[in-house]
Amino acid sequence: MWAEARAGLRGHYRQALTSAGSLAALAFGLHVGQAAGRTIWLALAAAVGALASLATYLRARAMADVALSRIGSAAQGYVQVRGRASVAPDELIRSPISGMPCIWFRYRVYSKDRDEWRQIDGGTSYTTFEIADGTGSCRVDPEDAEVVAPEQRVSHRDGDKVVEELLFGGCEIHVLGEFSTVGGATAVLSVSEDVGTLLASWKKDPAELRRRFDLDGNGEIDLNEWEVARRLATRTVEQQHREIRQLGELHLLRAPRDGRLFLISPLPPQRLRRRFLAWSALHFAVALVGLGLMIGLQG
Repeated sequence: MWAEARAGLRGHYRQALTSAGSLAALAFGLHVGQAAGRTIWLALAAAVGALASLATYLRARAMADVALSRIGSAAQGYVQVRGRASVAPDELIRSPISGMPCIWFRYRVYSKDRDEWRQIDGGTSYTTFEIADGTGSCRVDPEDAEVVAPEQRVSHRDGDKVVEELLFGGCEIHVLGEFSTVGGATAVLSVSEDVGTLLASWKKDPAELRRRFDLDGNGEIDLNEWEVARRLATRTVEQQHREIRQLGELHLLRAPRDGRLFLISPLPPQRLRRRFLAWSALHFAVALVGLGLMIGLQG
């Protein structure tokens, strides 16, 4: 549940909630009776607004600093690409709420608790999907993505409110993330590392290890028997590497390992940047109002 709640805050909901929180702190500060209390709440509203403005502006800058690439010629690393999502039947999944075929979904279920809606359930899909732009195709792994402006549907069931967000096959999808190519003849593979990993996995099951390699039946694996195991692991890994290199190259877009922004949206990049800049300006305005009122009360 907490993971779904965090996922739900990635995107424009986070902006709306942050603005609502800043405005609430601002309003509360104006109604607090004591001057010290008003100052604290107005300072909080100003600080939240300033931090939110900076964070949202940095999102717009991240997009502006990375050129839009074609998939077929994209460099390895942090890129922006835009392509049409596949509509192949085996690429589509179904939302558990509406049953609609899509490439990504997120839903939240709210129950009325007195006068407030409280989230009681939620879910997000993490199935990879394919996008293509005419020069090539790549798969997108949406885990940990900030998904902005998906189609939203709100319904009510048995007194509960259900909010469903969807990305559909066939629509243009913009992605800012880490681009890497795996497989193919140029795949970077390490026999020694993979042999070590395979042997370590065999060691986790001592009974099976003895069954396979305790050739003299004394209940222990001696140096000669371990050498047999190592040679078998090497042959196994080499065969796996040959199979990987025989496969076609697979381009993959996923969350950057260094924590940079990972963004997925059906909006074109220009509209996305304008949206982030608009939110940044709104947050900054709230910060200025809070700061101005705080200074005015102390004057």
